Amino acid sequence: QPLSLLTLWNIIGSGIFISPKGVLEHAGSVGFSLIVWVLGGGICALGSLCYAELGVTIPKSGGDYSYVTEIFGGLVGFLLLWSAVWIMYPTTLAVIALTFSNYVLQPAFPNCLPPYIATRLLSTICILLLTWVNCSSVRWATRIQDFFTIGKLLALVLIIIVGMVQICKGHYDALEPQAAFEFIREPSVGQIALAFLQASFAFSGWNFLNYVTEEVVEPRRNLPRAIYISIPLVTLVYTLTNIAYFSSMTPEELLASNAVAVTFGEKLLGMFSWVMPISVALSTFGGINGYLFTSSRLCFSGAREGHLPYLLAMIHLKSCTPIPALLVCCTATIVILCIGETHNLINYVSFINYLSYGVTIAGLLYYRWKKPKLVRPIKVNLLIPISYLVFWAVLLGFSLYSEPVVCGMGLVIMLTGVPIYFIGVQWEDKPQRVTYLGQKLCYVVFPQNDPSETEPLTEKSDL
Repeated sequence: QPLSLLTLWNIIGSGIFISPKGVLEHAGSVGFSLIVWVLGGGICALGSLCYAELGVTIPKSGGDYSYVTEIFGGLVGFLLLWSAVWIMYPTTLAVIALTFSNYVLQPAFPNCLPPYIATRLLSTICILLLTWVNCSSVRWATRIQDFFTIGKLLALVLIIIVGMVQICKGHYDALEPQAAFEFIREPSVGQIALAFLQASFAFSGWNFLNYVTEEVVEPRRNLPRAIYISIPLVTLVYTLTNIAYFSSMTPEELLASNAVAVTFGEKLLGMFSWVMPISVALSTFGGINGYLFTSSRLCFSGAREGHLPYLLAMIHLKSCTPIPALLVCCTATIVILCIGETHNLINYVSFINYLSYGVTIAGLLYYRWKKPKLVRPIKVNLLIPISYLVFWAVLLGFSLYSEPVVCGMGLVIMLTGVPIYFIGVQWEDKPQRVTYLGQKLCYVVFPQNDPSETEPLTEKSDL
């Protein structure tokens, strides 16, 4: 099914090359980390079914933002948009960019971690380059995406095949039950919660179809089918990838590695070990491009609805690219890139992601109560959203307890959106909007574009 493949392709990304180390570190053992990967896929399936009901009940593209705004009103929708623009997308971009630089630089530093300055500098150059590409041409951006997606397929196929060959040869000591459940350290409930947050980063994207619900043909039939096919396949691929890692690496080796797939390739691929860092670099480079493309469009959509500054709803008439939105995404990503460490950033963004998912699924239950007679082409059993929310509450509660600073900072940034909403959106008698500064900014960055050719596409109120 093309829709299933689209979902599958959107979920499987650079996260599987980033999260295994964090999952193992917090889970405490090989066996328990594999259980986390399998259960993580099951939780995503529950959430996807809830989103399928919302998608056909509120047939608007835009996913969480559209549903929450419709159910709870503008303030809650704005807070979700605010957290996505300033936390979720920039932090995800920062994590993928750091992974890109680590995989590119690791072969040059085989016996130690790449220098901090080198990884940040290369990540920043990558972000700036792809921002320029996305500002210059939509066609270039989409062609880069098409070409570089081969990286993740090549890397995962190589890892799984080589790992299965190793297991067939009898190299599975770390996977035997007695060794697999030998804890490196006894995990607390809080650490297990953080392991799920690390795994959820790799599964992010399962709600992708809800952003294009209006374009899905026969969503009542095709949305559940896409979920039933894609989520189990992703879970299988991720579990097999982790099993393959443990076929040739001890838990200590995996935890000591800064680029797990590179270490795996060096141990098993011999003279062809260079294939692995190149494949992962291709995958992450394409991932950065894709997130820049989608995050800038979210900024653009929020500005068009009057929930973000008017400047972000401006596009260039010739290139048809949202230049101001792209510059905002680029700037926020570089700031986060310079102040965070990869696995802390994953906890940070995954906490906010789960918070958004939980609020959205709570909206499903509220909508059932508020409009019980509304026609729902897909109606899931109540146990599904309730089970998800119970897991959600436990996960977020213990994550906040274990990492109060990392997770609490995300909550604080989200809540800063409350005064911004009342000043910027609710206050209707604001002074005359000033767009000339934004036009001049675009002109300075892209001098070939006349500032008069960058104009807004909305009449909505703004900041």
